[in-house]
Amino acid sequence: MREMTRRALIRAGAVGAAVAAIPAGPASALDRKSAKQQASYRAEYHFTVPDQWKNDPQKPIWIDGEYHYYYLYNADYLAGGTTTGTAWRLATSTDLVSFKDRGIAIPKDTTPNGDVWSGSAVVDTHNTAGFGAGTVVVLATMEPDQTANTQAQYLWYSTDKGRTFKNHGTDPAVPNPGVKDFRDPKVIRDEERGRWVMVLAEHTKVGFYHSANLKDWTYVGGFVKEGIGVLECPDLFRITTAEGTAKWVLGVSANGKASGLPNTYAYWTGEFDGTTFTPDAADPQWLDHGFDWYGAVTFDKHAANGTVDPAVRYAVGWLNNWDYPNTTPTIDADGFNGTDSVVREITLHRAASGTHYLASRPVQALDQHVSRTVDLGDVPVEGQLVLDYTGTAYELSTEITWEQLTGAGVQLRRSADGSRHIDAGVYGDYAFVNRRGAANPDTSGKWQESRTPFDASAHKVTLRVLVDRTSVEVFFDDGRHTHSMEAFPYLTDTRLALFTIDGKAVFRNTVIREFTV
Repeated sequence: MREMTRRALIRAGAVGAAVAAIPAGPASALDRKSAKQQASYRAEYHFTVPDQWKNDPQKPIWIDGEYHYYYLYNADYLAGGTTTGTAWRLATSTDLVSFKDRGIAIPKDTTPNGDVWSGSAVVDTHNTAGFGAGTVVVLATMEPDQTANTQAQYLWYSTDKGRTFKNHGTDPAVPNPGVKDFRDPKVIRDEERGRWVMVLAEHTKVGFYHSANLKDWTYVGGFVKEGIGVLECPDLFRITTAEGTAKWVLGVSANGKASGLPNTYAYWTGEFDGTTFTPDAADPQWLDHGFDWYGAVTFDKHAANGTVDPAVRYAVGWLNNWDYPNTTPTIDADGFNGTDSVVREITLHRAASGTHYLASRPVQALDQHVSRTVDLGDVPVEGQLVLDYTGTAYELSTEITWEQLTGAGVQLRRSADGSRHIDAGVYGDYAFVNRRGAANPDTSGKWQESRTPFDASAHKVTLRVLVDRTSVEVFFDDGRHTHSMEAFPYLTDTRLALFTIDGKAVFRNTVIREFTV
C-alpha cells in the first residue's frame, strides 16, 4: 500500500465539509433533517443527562453501598436556549458505569439567592453540624445579584440520605469579601486535626478555610497561580503510590490556552499541613490534554464494605468546553445536551526523574459490561489497513511496536470512502489526537489537534481508545497522558483503520470491545 505522510492522512478528512456541517447557534451541530433521520447520538456507555442540560459534575459521595452523583442541571435549557439557571440533579450507581436517575435533589430559584452552582457534598458522620449523624451537608455557590460581587457559599442539608435537601437559612456560610470570582467550594474532612477544610476558587487564587461545624468558616491562607486563567472547581486530596509514598494533590479546572496549555484539570503534587499547600513545582501538570474535560472532580474509591483505597482515586469530567457549550447534534436528535467522560481510576506514580505524576485508566467495572469482544491478535501494518470491523461505540486497545518509522496510529469513525476520520497516535516526538477530519464543535479551527510528549526511542506505544457517539478518549502509555474531546462523526461513519508513516509496525494484542449499559 502507498505510504502517506501524516499531513495527507489528516487532510483526507475533508475538514471544510466537516466544519460546514456545524451551523452556528445553540440548536445544532449537524444538519437537522439528517440528524433526525438517523439513529440516536446519545452515548452508548458514557453518562448522559436524561433531558435538557447538564454541566459540572459534583464530587460523588458513598452512602449505603451506592455512589451518589450530583450534577448541575437546567430543566429550562431547551425552552430558553441558555445554560444558566441550574439545580442539583442526582443519579446513583454501584459500579460507576450504570446509573439510576433520582431526579432533583437541590432545586433552583426557591430562595432569594437564586439557582445553585457548583459545590461539595459531605456525609457528616459525627454530627458536627448538629443536623444529626449521617446528615448529608452541601456547601454550594449561589449568586443573588449577578451585577455585583455576591457569589457566596450557602449551606444545604439532607436527612434522607442525600435524596432531597433543605436550605439552612438565606445567609451565606461563607460571605463574599468583595471579589468577583468566589465560588466552587470543595470540602474534605481533616481527621488528623478534627476539622473540616474547604478549598475555594477565588479568581487566580485557591483559598483555604477551616471549620469545626460546616457552618462557620475561617480563612487561613491561599495558593496563587497566574497565567492559566480564572481558576475554578478546586480539588484537594491525599493519595499514595503502590509503594506507599503519600502525596497531597491540589487541582483546579483552568484555561491555559493563552499560554499554549490545556483547558482542563491542572494539578500540583506536594505537601499539605492542614493549612498551607506547598507544591513540588511551581508549574502544574495536567490530568487531561484534550479539549473537552472540564469541571472535573475526584473522589474516594470504596470497597463493598466502605473501606477507602488510599492508592486509587476516581475522577470524572464534563465532556464539553465553554468555548462552544451549545454545539452538539444531541440537542435536535435526542433532546439533551450533557455528556460526561467515563469514570477513571487515578493513580500516583514516580517518574525516573523523581517527580510524581497522576496516571488515568478507565474504571475497572467497564469489564463487567462487555457485550462483544473482537480479538485481532497481532496485526502487521505498513501504510494503511482498514479493518473488517464497523461500530460507533467501542474500546480499542493495542501496543504498537516498530524498528524504524515516523508515525503510527489509528483512524477512528472512518467514512466508507476514507475522507472522514479522527486520528490518534504518535508522530516523531509527540503523541496526538486530531479531530479535524470529522465534524466537531470547534468552528474556529484552532483546537483540532492535542499533543503530549512522546519518547520515540522506546519504539513502542500503548493505546487504549474509548469511542462513543460524540466523544473520543485516548489513553497513551498506561494513562500517562490522556486526551479527551468531542467529535460528531456521521453515524454512517463506522470504519476503523490502522496506519503507519514511513515504516512498518506491529499492532500487538489488538482487541476491540463493545459495552452494554
